[in-house]
Parts: sequence; structure tokens; C-alpha cells
Amino acid sequence: MRKNLLLSLIICLLFPGFLSAKGITAEPAFWWSGMKNPELQLMVYGENIASFRPSVSYPGVKLKSSVALESPNYLLVYLDVENAQPGTFDITFTKDKKQIKMPYELKARKKDACKIKGFDSSDVLYLIMPDRFANGDPSNDNLVMKTTYKTDRNDPSARHGGDLAGIEKHLDYIEDLGVTAIWLNPVLENDMQGGSYHGYATTNYYRVDPRFGTNEDYVRLIDKTHAKGMRVVMDMIFNHCGSDHIWMKDVPSKDWFNNLDKYVETSHVKEVYFDPYASEYDTKRMVDGWFVPSMPDLNQRNPHVATYLIQNSIWWIEYSGVDGIRQDTYPYADYKMMVDWCNAIYREYPDYNIVGEAWMNQTMGTAFWQKDSKLNERGNTMLKSVMDFRLMGLSHSAFFGDAGGMQALYEHLAYDYAYADIYNVLRFLDNHDTDRFLPAMPEKLDAFKQGIAFMLTIPGIPQFYYGTELLMNGTKQKGDGYIRLDVPGGWPGDAVNQFEASGRTDIQNEAWNYMQKLLKWRKGNEVIAKGKMKHFVPQNGVYVYARNLNGKQVVVIMNGNAKESVLPLDRYDEILKGYTSGKDVITGKVVSLQKELTLGAKDVLVLEL
Repeated sequence: MRKNLLLSLIICLLFPGFLSAKGITAEPAFWWSGMKNPELQLMVYGENIASFRPSVSYPGVKLKSSVALESPNYLLVYLDVENAQPGTFDITFTKDKKQIKMPYELKARKKDACKIKGFDSSDVLYLIMPDRFANGDPSNDNLVMKTTYKTDRNDPSARHGGDLAGIEKHLDYIEDLGVTAIWLNPVLENDMQGGSYHGYATTNYYRVDPRFGTNEDYVRLIDKTHAKGMRVVMDMIFNHCGSDHIWMKDVPSKDWFNNLDKYVETSHVKEVYFDPYASEYDTKRMVDGWFVPSMPDLNQRNPHVATYLIQNSIWWIEYSGVDGIRQDTYPYADYKMMVDWCNAIYREYPDYNIVGEAWMNQTMGTAFWQKDSKLNERGNTMLKSVMDFRLMGLSHSAFFGDAGGMQALYEHLAYDYAYADIYNVLRFLDNHDTDRFLPAMPEKLDAFKQGIAFMLTIPGIPQFYYGTELLMNGTKQKGDGYIRLDVPGGWPGDAVNQFEASGRTDIQNEAWNYMQKLLKWRKGNEVIAKGKMKHFVPQNGVYVYARNLNGKQVVVIMNGNAKESVLPLDRYDEILKGYTSGKDVITGKVVSLQKELTLGAKDVLVLEL
């Protein structure tokens, strides 16, 4: 008894994001009236709370049911709030003559809250790992948490102290670069042994990790980002939580997790979803297996788990106004539940967008996961956006090798026919899980410039990893920390500040200015965001393609050769006919398009006709 009481008191002290009353906590701490889905699930936690009977007396609020789980310390209370007005009311928990009253608030929705417009092909996403971008508030670097960790910038695997305040402090930098949206690696609490700086082992779904800031800090960051005309994308994880989550200390029920009694690691073979010969054993191993021992696999087939996760997403959208979601490890969660989740989000926010991380090695596998895919006989996923990992892999060789790289890019884009909606495919050169696009600091920027220009001119939604504009480089050979570097100048006392041009080298400024030029040119450019594409089979190592919309056209020419090339233009007559010249977006120079064109070694031209 004393042990359970102590546990309850600890929860109250360490989970301030929860609503608490006399030793019980509830999440979410509040909700809103007027949501499309009238059902509200409350997870109430406290010593032997399952032995109490809940009741509610408030106009428009109905108690639908209460569910006791295997642990006596959880009670799921389901309410119908369809006809309830904003206000605060008591939920009363009764056991014999003992009563606990817990006040609960239904807030009024913000005006037009349901009209949030998600990111789309007019956007360029800038991916930030908060712990490694900038430290705006050193006072939160070494907060006391339940578990032990260290903050040490000399250790690639430790926390470094980056936070939301650091991102907020450099919003002008991000805006000036020219991107239109920021995607933050997960910001929710990861109170895990060792620190879990990356954010992918959630220990509290309703609380920003205090080492990053507070929930209020997160909302303020989003508001300030919106004020600058940019969007924010939130990283979420449904497949697993962190092993130090309270659910693992006091397991709600045996079926809250998969393989709880015996550790089984996932096979990562995601092809089982469309493999016509897949065995049930392999399918179950992929979906129900754990990523690693520190990330227990949630069972979304449990309807209470599913409701909890779906509701949590809606809570964060409504609470913070975040503009989009990137869902981690998409195929590892239950297929049906993820369909239900997408539908629930779109029901509340019809113009929203979600991109799912389905890390597939082939285009056909990626296309399977997109909404309305004709390749998917299993059932519509309802997932609007998917991530082009195949192109990411190609990019690490196509732009740095010989002229054959242009052929590889051409062939890859030829498979775009497989996508139901090519404009909702996220294109990227690298991210927090991959080798950097640049394996080492380059001596010249030819390959870099081709990669940037390509990403910003093909159909889809471009995404860049923070530091690309500063020529950050490296591989995962020694560990993930080596591709998740601190931005020099983001920490007090840094000898160099690369957020300022004066702190960058000449080649870094050349790269930064090149990216900025193209990013600002792309912003609001409907030819690139919405235009159709036509390309030509590369000839003699030169790749040519065009984007066109409403009589306007952009032509991109890339020379894959390490030497000067002369390009006869007659074979491109169907896109160049009637044009004698084009204006190079980068230099502003007029380029003659008569008969032939001389291209420099590894040259790239982005021409407005």
C-alpha cells in the first residue's frame, strides 16, 4: 500500500502536464468543446483508482463507460461531450463513502482552428534536431530528471543542450535562408537513462521535454514561426514509447505492448505488407517486434491504446496549432489503426497533411503507402505524403560520381508514375538517420549545387537537413552522433558563429548564398510547386528537364561530366521551340539557346524561359 501511494505521489510531482487531484492524475489535462468527434477518453491514474466509480453532472456531458485495466491503478473514462459548452466541471470518483472530485475543463476552440492548412509542394521543409541546433537557455541543460544522463558536447551520444529557445533565437536565420517550414525531431519528454537526446523514446505524450523547454515555449515557438510566414511540422511516434515510460513501470495490461513477456526484435522487412508470398510469422515479426530493448512496441490493436494515440495527436494540433505531422516508423504500427488515425485527423482538420516514414528501398514499395495508391490491394492507407528514401540513397552517389549518375536520376524519376500524388512525395538528400549528403568537406561545390538545384526543381516537397547550407558533412560509420552535429555559434562561448556570414568560410558562404538564392526563387513559384514535368533521356552525360504551368516554363540542364560538354539543342525542340534564350536564376545572365550550348564541368543551369 505504501509503495503504491509513494508511486502516486511521484507521478503527481513529476508529471505536471497531467491534471491531478488528491493523488490521481488524468490525461489529457483538458479538452475542447465543439470537436467533430464527441468522444473523449481520459486515462486516470492513481492508487487503486479502478475500484472507484466515476460520475459526471454537467450539461451536455455524458459518461459513456469506464474501463478498468489489469493494473488497478488505471481507469479509462469515456465521455460524450458532443453537446457540452466550454466550462469546468467535476468528475467524481466514488468508493463506498470515499469521494475524490477532479475538476475538468472543456475549453472553447480558437476561431478557425479546424482550418489549419498543412504543408504542401509549395513548401520546403528544414529538419532540425533541437538538441544539436542551438542552446538558447543554458539553465535547462542539467535539470534533475527521474533518470540519470549527462550533458557533454564532447560526447556525440550525450545531450548537448540545444533547445526550443535556441531555435526561436535563430528564426530570423531560418527565414532568411528561404525555407518555408521547420520539421523538428521529437520534442516530447524522453526521461530515459542516458538522456535520449534524439527524442524517439517518449516517456510522456503530453509534455515537452523540460530540457527543451515547456509546453508554453513550444506554442510560442510555433506562433513566432507563423508570424514569419513559416509552418511547423511535429514528429510523432506511435510504434513505440521509451522503456522508462510509466506504462512500463506499471503496465496497464498485458496487451498494452507486443511481446512483453519475451523480447522479440523486429525484422525490419517491411516488404511483408505487399509480398504476395509473405508468411504470417514474418509479418507478425515485422510489426510486433521491438526496435531495440529501450523502445517497447505498443500494441495499437488494443482499442484503448489506439484511442489514446489518436486523441493525443489531435490534442497537440488543437493546443499548439502545429501545421503538420511527420509520423515515425510508419509501417511498424498496426495498419488499420493508422488508417483510422489519418481519417480522425482529416475529420477534424480537412486540409491537414501527414508524411509517413516508410523507409523502403524501391519506389514501388514507397508508393504502396500513399493514399489512393493503385498498387495497394490491402486497403487505402489514407496517408497523403510519403518519403522518397530511394532518391536519398541515389543522391549520395549520383552527383559525386561519373556521368552515369544523370542516367540514374532520370530512371528514378521515370518511376514517379507509381505515385498516386507526386506532389505529396517528400524529396530529400539526407536526414538525421542517414549519412550526410556530403561525406566530407568539399573542395568545390559542383556536386553540391547540382544536388540542391535538383531537389528544388523536381516535383514534390523538398526537405533539407539543418547544416546542409553550412556544408555539414559526415557518415554514420562511427555512430549517429557524427551526422547530428552542433551548429557552431549556437552555444554561448563558441569561438565561431556560423549563423553569421562573418563566421563562415568563403566556400560555406558560397554554398549558403546558392541555397538562399534558389530557395527564395522557389518561394511562391507555382511553376515549380504545381507544374508538370517533361524530361529527356540523358545524352552524353547531360540531363535536361522542364517544368511548365500556364505558359510559363523553367528548364534545368545538368552536366554530369567532369569536363566541358557541348550540348546540341535540336533534340529539345519540344520544350525550347520559340525560345532563343533563357535567364539563369542564379547568375541572372541571359543564356543563348540557339543550336548548341556549352556547359562547364559538372555545370547546372536553372533557366526561366
